[in-house]
Amino acid sequence: MADLNVLYESIVNGKLESAVAITKEAIAEGISPQVIINDYMIKGMEEMGQRFQEGRAYVPNLLMSARAMKGSLDLLKPLLKGDTSNSMGKVIIGTVKGDLHDIGKNLVASMLEGCGFEVINLGVDVSSEKFVEAIIEHDANILCMSALLTTTMVNMKEVIDAVEKAGLKDKVRIMIGGAPVNDKFSQQIGADGFSDNANSAVQLAKELMASN
Repeated sequence: MADLNVLYESIVNGKLESAVAITKEAIAEGISPQVIINDYMIKGMEEMGQRFQEGRAYVPNLLMSARAMKGSLDLLKPLLKGDTSNSMGKVIIGTVKGDLHDIGKNLVASMLEGCGFEVINLGVDVSSEKFVEAIIEHDANILCMSALLTTTMVNMKEVIDAVEKAGLKDKVRIMIGGAPVNDKFSQQIGADGFSDNANSAVQLAKELMASN
């Protein structure tokens, strides 16, 4: 019988091969994908996020955990098709126009996905139009924007203006992040919140969904 505690440990320790192996075993035994995800995978990512917050884990550890989680999630996704009850919400994420940095953004995307959100990652150098199109196409609940440069963070305001112009401001909650971003800037441009690390981004996303 599949020992799903091994899956939890594999995600915490960033062991892709064993995470995939135990997930295959659990699927073969007919264990519910929701049980595998909610009771073991999400808890493993939350534990890593907590360790990161407390300075007991670092970015490479988080990336390894996210990789292990993604390996398991890829096996489970086909079994979840059409099952929207498992999703905590839909998130559009991308780095704003003119900015090509994506390590932090990808880490946040992985953490959100690992903690039960459906994530649509638009990549880097994303225009206002692209963000708005994606919100409409995917009927998104949250928009996450990232910028690592002071010269590109101003483009976040452009995106928010475009969202407002499209009549979507009341429909989607907006989160921003990146090295030059802070709470004051977030309030100035009309975002719903900012986070400075992947773990707090997940917490903020959960809070925004709860207040929707």
